[in-house]
Amino acid sequence: MKFKLLGIFLFATLGIQAQYTDMINSNRPGESFGAYSVGTNVLQFETGIAYGKDNHTFSLIPDRTQVDFQYQVRFGLFMEQLEVILDGSFVNAEETLLRGGTETTSNFSNFQRNTLGAKYLIYDPFIKRAKEGPNLYSWKKNNLPQWRDLIPAVSLYAGVNLLFGENPFKFPGESNISPKAALITQNNIGRNWVLVSNFIVDKPTSDFPTYAGIFTLTHSIYSRTGVFVEFQTYINDLYSDEVLRAGAAFLVNKNLQVDISGLMNFKDTPERWRAGIGVSYRVDMHDSDQFLFKDRNEEDLFNEERERREREIRRMRRKH
Repeated sequence: MKFKLLGIFLFATLGIQAQYTDMINSNRPGESFGAYSVGTNVLQFETGIAYGKDNHTFSLIPDRTQVDFQYQVRFGLFMEQLEVILDGSFVNAEETLLRGGTETTSNFSNFQRNTLGAKYLIYDPFIKRAKEGPNLYSWKKNNLPQWRDLIPAVSLYAGVNLLFGENPFKFPGESNISPKAALITQNNIGRNWVLVSNFIVDKPTSDFPTYAGIFTLTHSIYSRTGVFVEFQTYINDLYSDEVLRAGAAFLVNKNLQVDISGLMNFKDTPERWRAGIGVSYRVDMHDSDQFLFKDRNEEDLFNEERERREREIRRMRRKH
């Protein structure tokens, strides 16, 4: 009996699954990317619509009203740690300029952002924790924040911006194709808090590269509801800003999430605000788990235990 229990324990703790979860794992409603992928053979759509205004204090700069159509398509490719992401927004804008008592209006629309990239998890601290198992003697150590929560999961992202034609959202002389890269960290703090950080370099080969940081704090208040607050900073020779976002998401079922969010900034050149809603939907084609091993010996031990269990099952079937 002890041997059988030991075998079950080894089979459960050796070779920990990396990414796939039973519930949808969405980047919405914030702008940051989480460190974890959706899982192999999982196709996920994350989309939303936002309405907002950019108001300038300088009379020579037009005010803008715009509607943003936001989209992300994510797919887990080849392995649990890797996903490809198509991320962007299509904007319909109206600019109004008041000069000499005459108001002029212009309308335009195009892709403000369209980026194809890939994200790869290079370190996951929870693999070791899952192997160690829960603390059987302390509820506090299993449920409350610990010092080890400061060790984040880490991913790298690399992508390419794709904006073609006469696009009004491109700065003068900007090329149609430019690179983008990011370092992504994620801290799961206790059972109810998650801190995600993105450190971004966008269009570094252009005349006006952008350096940005996004910091998102999420809190689960009920089993199906979560709230978030997010701070984002941009550094660019043409436009720099600090933005605060907040919102909430509700899990309809394991494959469907809906959300609401808002945005405001801290300057008046322009003064910005946005309000939006969104939905995330997962097409779950994940059929088998990939297991991650510390070394070859651990993989061999896992395979031996799996073969032993299969033989035991076949033996029991013969008896019946």
